[in-house]
Amino acid sequence: MVFSRGMKRPIGILCKTLSSPMYCGQSYSTCAYRGSSIAEVGEIKKLFSSNYANPRAFGMFLRRYAVEVPASEQMSLIKQLREKTSAPIKDVKSSLIDCNWDIDAAQKDLRKRGVVLVSKKSSRTAAEGLLALVQNESKAAVIELNCETDFVARNEIFQYVALSLAKLALLVETSSQQVSGAFSIGPECLEELKINLDHPKLNGEKTVQNAITELAAMMGENVKLRRGIAMSAPSGGIISTYLHSSPQPGLGRIAGILSLEVEDGNTTLDSLQHVGSELAMHVVATKPLFLTKDLVSSDALENEREILKSQAESTGKSQMAIEKMVEGRLRKYFEEVVLMEQKFVVNDTINVKTLLNNLSKEVGSPVKIGGFCRIQVGEGIQRLEASNESEPVAQAA
Repeated sequence: MVFSRGMKRPIGILCKTLSSPMYCGQSYSTCAYRGSSIAEVGEIKKLFSSNYANPRAFGMFLRRYAVEVPASEQMSLIKQLREKTSAPIKDVKSSLIDCNWDIDAAQKDLRKRGVVLVSKKSSRTAAEGLLALVQNESKAAVIELNCETDFVARNEIFQYVALSLAKLALLVETSSQQVSGAFSIGPECLEELKINLDHPKLNGEKTVQNAITELAAMMGENVKLRRGIAMSAPSGGIISTYLHSSPQPGLGRIAGILSLEVEDGNTTLDSLQHVGSELAMHVVATKPLFLTKDLVSSDALENEREILKSQAESTGKSQMAIEKMVEGRLRKYFEEVVLMEQKFVVNDTINVKTLLNNLSKEVGSPVKIGGFCRIQVGEGIQRLEASNESEPVAQAA
């Protein structure tokens, strides 16, 4: 209950009394209890005679006459509201003071202020964050949720939301860009979908966009759902995944997804699963750009050939020697960017092509890679913002 200084009647009851029809047009001095100063009565009269024309001034007046909350209780309320909202302590204390230490009112105030803060911070670069990956027997999906600092990426609420978004992405059927079995899931595919969150600090059904807005308000940073990708297992094949720098299952900073196809649908898939997991890890480690040499784009090949030729000509050797040097270095280029030509990271005495040939003999049926993709947190964000280019799907082939 709030009392004014020197007044024996609660200010809330006094305000209610003064605003009732019974006192309209009467002297405000008759409404104040004995013990109020003339200055106090005059201030009340001034506020009410304006018919609440200045609610901010009235709110400041009420706070001025609020009962002081003991320091120990203040700390308890700050701690409680901090745990409920994860908002910065400075903002928590400010809202509690503005709301006369009413924790429910302060929580609402923080949410309102948080949305404003989000809009102001939405232009700031968010290049940190996490990948969240989920899969079932027939499909895998990964999303990238960005924030501004690694500190926020380690927050358990941020991680919970990222995993929840990945689970939602796994259920999405989309007709967007397909790259060898990999489907792009842009933010526009998810933002208006409903998501049911069950976290003590963020719960209930809401749209993905609203959930991210509330998360950003809690974290005090720009939070952005950047992109996603999904890949389906081929008929008679498997889907394999790998996450690097994983703070907990399903989360990481680099993800690899790869599908293996086998011609004989009756082949046991145990051997495929083991090799598929190793190949997904290989994709994360070696950053392949193309599946086979035939899939290397003519622009990429011509650009590389031009660079190698310029380097070879600087040696001053004959034209025939220069051509041999270029062809030799092109083979090296293929070994670096073509998955089938790369040395296998688990056993560098063989390349991926040889690995698959050996696997085919083991299972008694030809095995091939249906598709792969590699996605890394923050890759290309600075370049995209500088050039206004479109968002890449991932390294996929």
